[in-house]
Amino acid sequence: MAKIKITQVKSGIDRPERQKLTLKALGLKKMHATVEVEATPQILGMVRKVNHLVKVEGEQA
Repeated sequence: MAKIKITQVKSGIDRPERQKLTLKALGLKKMHATVEVEATPQILGMVRKVNHLVKVEGEQA
């Protein structure tokens, strides 16, 4: 599987609880934090749900 870098660019404050939990599940704890994860269908689905809060670098299937 390809690896992707996910960076949080907007705050989770004043967002629905599900979006906050999705950021937490992706491993993003603070603004401008970056994590590198495998591009599995589950991860890509989570990224799609919070795409307005994150920036994705790398290959996306």
